[in-house]
Amino acid sequence: MSDDELVTKASPRSVADTIARFSEVLAAKGVKLFAVIDHSGEAAAVGLELRDTKVVIFGAPQAGTAVMQAVPVAALDLPLKVLVWDDEGQTKLTYTAPAALAARYGLGDHLAARLAAIDPLTNAVIAGQPPG
Repeated sequence: MSDDELVTKASPRSVADTIARFSEVLAAKGVKLFAVIDHSGEAAAVGLELRDTKVVIFGAPQAGTAVMQAVPVAALDLPLKVLVWDDEGQTKLTYTAPAALAARYGLGDHLAARLAAIDPLTNAVIAGQPPG
């Protein structure tokens, strides 16, 4: 993936606190948290070292279903995913740009807009104010 296909944002919180904040924001917005994949925890469980690295998987059927109805293979990228990781002491959130997903699947503006909600959602995660 090229740099323009990914979005990276800095979080003022630790990885653990960013994950907790993510959960709060999703709940406040009525978005389902499907899973948090703890890559670094699984690596540690088998004696390997990996910087704090987790993937948050979330979505809303109201948004994603229409995309998958139009382009079934879009299910490979849905539900949406955000990597929350430690970059030398700075927590970052990285995800595939909504425009890149829309281009990948040839989505029109109406369907592409359903994926674009990830931008304000991640902004809320890194913001200082409470979710809502």
